[in-house]
Amino acid sequence: MMPNFNVQNKKVESLLQKASQFTVGDILRKNARTKPDHLAVALGERQLTFAQLNQEVNRLANSFSNLGIERGDRVAILSENRMEYCQVIYAAAKLGVIVPALNWRFSEGELKESILLTTPETILVSAEHLGKLRALFSGLPFVKRIILLDKDEDKSRLPQISTHRYEDLISTGSPEEVQKEVTMEDGLIILYTSGTTGVPKGAIISHRAMIARSLFFGITFGLAEEDGFVAWAPMFHMASTDQMIATHALGGKVIIMRRYDPCEMASLLEKERLGWLIMMPGAIEPLIAELRTRPIKIKGLKAVGAMADLVPPAQISELTSILGAPYVNTFGSTETGLPPATGSLIPMGSTTFSLSKKESSLCEIRLVDENDNEVPVGDPGELIIRGPTLFSGYWNNPETNKKDFKDGWFHTGDVFQRNPDGSLDFVDRRKYMIKSGGENIYPAEIERVLMSYPGVQEAVVIRIKDPQWGEVPKAYIASEKKIDQAKLADFCRRHLARYKIPKSIKCVSLDQFPRSTTGKILRSEVEKWA
Repeated sequence: MMPNFNVQNKKVESLLQKASQFTVGDILRKNARTKPDHLAVALGERQLTFAQLNQEVNRLANSFSNLGIERGDRVAILSENRMEYCQVIYAAAKLGVIVPALNWRFSEGELKESILLTTPETILVSAEHLGKLRALFSGLPFVKRIILLDKDEDKSRLPQISTHRYEDLISTGSPEEVQKEVTMEDGLIILYTSGTTGVPKGAIISHRAMIARSLFFGITFGLAEEDGFVAWAPMFHMASTDQMIATHALGGKVIIMRRYDPCEMASLLEKERLGWLIMMPGAIEPLIAELRTRPIKIKGLKAVGAMADLVPPAQISELTSILGAPYVNTFGSTETGLPPATGSLIPMGSTTFSLSKKESSLCEIRLVDENDNEVPVGDPGELIIRGPTLFSGYWNNPETNKKDFKDGWFHTGDVFQRNPDGSLDFVDRRKYMIKSGGENIYPAEIERVLMSYPGVQEAVVIRIKDPQWGEVPKAYIASEKKIDQAKLADFCRRHLARYKIPKSIKCVSLDQFPRSTTGKILRSEVEKWA
């Protein structure tokens, strides 16, 4: 990239560019030098300091190099949360390698699609998921090697392919510091998201984006070196990967949980000082249930929660009261990080609160119509964004990238409206909008009303065909007790325009709702019920 001033010398220009680089690998390298004895990562009884973590990462990275893995190559990982996941990401960071973080919750078909998309020559796999991967090998001719993460994995279960054990790579690799050229715009991780077609898309997160997200994380929550982070969400998701790197950038400790366990979480809350405890739909109620029967003394907690729009107000009130910390009113995405609208806090114990969001720092946003014209204050418009936390596009998807990055702004597909005070209200995903008799209906508005009714735990509104109006809303709800349908309908009439009232409301059990890895209900699956 040419600077916008005259340095008059190509060699000097190259040196200027090189001097401005600082990558995710440098975060670990620096911590190992400046705070070598500080704890960096823990899983159960196993703990590593920054010096120990850096040495193991160097051993792994040098072993990767000896296997012929080079800058730009993809090294995929298919595993539950574990210490090795952290090491693989940092080893990749030092080499300029990209890590497709494979979603172990995918079906075999989805998993195969995501591997075919990024064509990794190397795949690391845990014993738990080896069987699923083994079934796909005949259709993955580009895979050159498999690295087994567990000691007891049976090599005989694999096809004729170069196979290595992770422990051997660590034990035989050189501990010397890795010296490879890596730039901030190099890709680091590919996180998979699903589009409207349901086919996984691979969002490329660069070193630049990760470092900017770390900076935003610290600025927004006022976190310090002493504030730890619990990576309980799957590490193929930004909720764990982004915050893991951000916590290390601040010099803090990351505690890894293999799987979400409310009992273990309660113990960690007593033992560890935490900054932001991420909580999502589906994880909150089990933790509340645990803490109702197990009073604990919180060691330290600055904030809790995420996705307030999707959580019943009663749950937010109870969780914040028990934990003594405000709830984080977030709005971000895999593609953008925590921006564009994360930062406002819901007070502890509050049952009546606004879900209006604070526009994030480190980004610029606009709300636009279908022609990218700015909409007036109070009118709904698609949020478009630019800033350093943005991803680098979808892997091998030029058509989508051309459309979504039109005119140099990322088009999120999320509809917001700006209030006179500058705050932002989420309206809905543009693709979920229901067109009924010429009126636009956003399901999220109806869902918020339904979830504010006493006893309703969850609500999803979908579109169904209607001979008179074209499309009308239909609702599915889960409740703690039997709901009086007539009273609920009357409640809707008092809070919604007539054309927004669901044509029908059906009660289902809470566990019937299909969910994503972040706890969000999969609306596309619910639509199949209609």
